[in-house]
Amino acid sequence: MRIAFTGGTGKAGRHIVPWLRSRGHRVLNLDLNAPQEPDNQSIDLTSSGQVFNALSGYCWFDELDLPEKPKFDAVVHFAALARILIKPDNETFAVNTQSTYNVMEAAVKLGIPKVIFASSETTYGICFAQGEKLPDYIPVDEEHPTTPHDSYAMSKVCNEACGRSFQARSGIDIYGLRINNVITPEEYARDFPAFMDNPDLRRRNIFGYIDVRDLGQMVERCLMTDGLGYEVFNVSNDDLSVGLTNAEVRERYYPGVPVKREMSGNETMYCNHKAREMLGFAPAHSWRDVLG
Repeated sequence: MRIAFTGGTGKAGRHIVPWLRSRGHRVLNLDLNAPQEPDNQSIDLTSSGQVFNALSGYCWFDELDLPEKPKFDAVVHFAALARILIKPDNETFAVNTQSTYNVMEAAVKLGIPKVIFASSETTYGICFAQGEKLPDYIPVDEEHPTTPHDSYAMSKVCNEACGRSFQARSGIDIYGLRINNVITPEEYARDFPAFMDNPDLRRRNIFGYIDVRDLGQMVERCLMTDGLGYEVFNVSNDDLSVGLTNAEVRERYYPGVPVKREMSGNETMYCNHKAREMLGFAPAHSWRDVLG
């Protein structure tokens, strides 16, 4: 596939873009900090004109030799201010909503048939809440209310509304990924021992995580699955990010919180069943592979 990937220089993107390329896809990285190399382009996604131009343009010079300019098969939109406290709240909200609107609008008007965009675990209102906010129930699935208190999560909820509206108006596939805390392989040995010693550190992430390699698999599963219209998916690994069992986490951190269905073992509180059932998502990595 010929794919435009925004944010390919970010934490997740710099792992996923090379992996997608290794799988045979042609991927144009659109990123403010993109290197001056083939299949990379520096772009300000808050500029509608730049977005329209990039999504209707070339990946690199070799495409000039084709009989006609090729079109993109999909856009994967991961670029954003990645959390609160990078820039002031109003700027976080403005950048994240405007850039996502621009990407979706351009994709629809240019006839690109699929958009996959990064939403967030923060939409459930727990991650960046003032003080402690408990889930309405566990495990947290896609039906859980999205009522955030912070500018970053608010931007993601707005982006989901835009995705739903652009899909309704165009009929293309638009899939939103409510991504759990992204972990790269080197972070297991560096960070997870502290999580074993102090599970409190994982409360705001609902004790879950997603290995960036499995996030890449999720993106490809979305690219390969057509005809779903508008959908949102939780994206997480199967197990908790702490050494406690599911029952121990429930007893210690979620007393009195309704339990929606039976859980056991080390099962994550951040439910990924929908992605498994509708897309064939099958996480293959775990911190336990490194730490035991």
